[in-house]
Amino acid sequence: MDKNDIIAILDLIGTMLEIKGENPFKVRAYFSGSRALQTLEEDLGVVVEEGRLGEVPGIGKALTEKIETLFTTGELEFLNNLKASVPDGLLDLLEVPGLGGKKINVLHEKLGVDSIDSLTRACDEGKVAELKGFGKKTQDKILSGIKNREAYAARHLWWKARKVADEILPGLRSIPEVERAEAAGSFRRGMETVGDLDFLVASSDPEPIMNWFTQMEGITEITAHGDTKSSVRFDDGMQADLRVVPAEQFFFALHHFTGSKDHNVRMRQKALSLGLSLSEWGLRPEDEKDSSRKAGTVEAHSEEDIFKALGLQYIPPALREGLGEVEAAESNALPELLELEDLRGCFHNHTTASDGRNTLEEMTAEADSRGWDYLGISDHSKSSFQANGLDEERLLAQLDAIRELNESGRFRCHLFAGSEVDILSGGKLDFEDAVMEKLDYVVASVHNGLTQDEETMTTRIIKAIEHPMVTMLGHVSGRLLLKREASRVNIQKIIDAAIAHETVIELNANPMRLDMDWRHWRKAVEKGLLCAINPDAHTLSHFDFQLAGVHAARKGWLTPANVLNTRSLNEVKEFLGKRKRNEIG
Repeated sequence: MDKNDIIAILDLIGTMLEIKGENPFKVRAYFSGSRALQTLEEDLGVVVEEGRLGEVPGIGKALTEKIETLFTTGELEFLNNLKASVPDGLLDLLEVPGLGGKKINVLHEKLGVDSIDSLTRACDEGKVAELKGFGKKTQDKILSGIKNREAYAARHLWWKARKVADEILPGLRSIPEVERAEAAGSFRRGMETVGDLDFLVASSDPEPIMNWFTQMEGITEITAHGDTKSSVRFDDGMQADLRVVPAEQFFFALHHFTGSKDHNVRMRQKALSLGLSLSEWGLRPEDEKDSSRKAGTVEAHSEEDIFKALGLQYIPPALREGLGEVEAAESNALPELLELEDLRGCFHNHTTASDGRNTLEEMTAEADSRGWDYLGISDHSKSSFQANGLDEERLLAQLDAIRELNESGRFRCHLFAGSEVDILSGGKLDFEDAVMEKLDYVVASVHNGLTQDEETMTTRIIKAIEHPMVTMLGHVSGRLLLKREASRVNIQKIIDAAIAHETVIELNANPMRLDMDWRHWRKAVEKGLLCAINPDAHTLSHFDFQLAGVHAARKGWLTPANVLNTRSLNEVKEFLGKRKRNEIG
């Protein structure tokens, strides 16, 4: 078990002890131990192996034994016993925003709350508002959090759905009776979250395909099992639907079950304007009275054939949202969308210096192995103490390490030295200008006070954008998909400010963020906004998040020209150099 896993366990133990109302000193010991590990710059394995863990401030004898046990075995009997002593319903309350161990303990002790349902009843009856330290505002926030939690449970991150689809599709394609198989629906369009997964198969013999589909590993419920349609639910709650159609109807059905409702309506209208009728079954003359489900007069050996028959430029699945893509396709005005291969590096990444899981050298080696030309390091600034943010001394030491690594010639990939600097109250930045001017770039981000009112938050962010040292704005809304709502901001004012000061806004590619939202990008880049797609990587595998970022960028109609990190190393150096010389704007 690695350091970050152990940190999470120590925090969980502290929270569970709070829920049980244990001695505050005992509770504090686990939270202190967690913070001590967060700030430990040495390799935990080396410290444990050399028997020096007990020498780390904040880690006593009892905690040393538990950490060593977790590190070497991955198990801890104390943790298992503690989990067994806390009702599952109370742990579920931790999923409600604003509820921590202390408040859950009060709710349990004073009102007998032991589940989401009992908490909802207590709020509806006004009992929570009457508790000391709560009040009506907190009660309303809890009810809102419960409502959001229920809505979130019905959807899944695109990234999570992708892993399921990547297992099902190869299985379907391996069945002899399958001629073609594709995923459809919102997943194929690259929506940030999806409800169900939709699969479409071309075959003249659906029975063995249906049997395979309903017998997949991990299924907890078969909600439908028909001749040509079946639905299953997996143990994580995700539902998958399968539909089998004749080969001659496949691409009409694929188009139909991929597009949003608005896109399909607009496509049908386009067909009608040409005297044609478009449906999942085919494309035929509109006045044809035969209602049987036979392929129409137009043959489609690809989706491109359907668009061509309607006099349209091919519309990629990402754009099929009914947001003007059909009109653009009529005049051959759709953009050449960004591809993953266009990205040549990224800027928002973390190492073990703050809350990352890999060292500077390991991150560089991984970026180098991916063929990237450059990698930006932007560990947290000092105010993000929960993420072991760097103070001025540690930041400058990291800057020296980056320059030494570049000069060593060990890697082809060039390192840029940056920092993710907290935007504090009122828009003040976490470092003074004298420190930031030593860096290659600055990512300015909000990490606290996320529930401020719209005017306060908007003013706060714009003030940071106006600072000449700020190169780009990180995860503008602060949202965590299916977990935390976006902060209230006037996004258009922020975009306009960024354009005016030629500040980059990132599209944070972490699948839980995908922030700034794709719905804002099309108009923003038309006005001149520059994007940077960043994985916000905290470990090597997080570089894979760039794929999610590209999907979101494509939905925002972004081309390579709209994205900073499609540029060559020399072009990026020139861009950052102009920023430092205040030549931009």
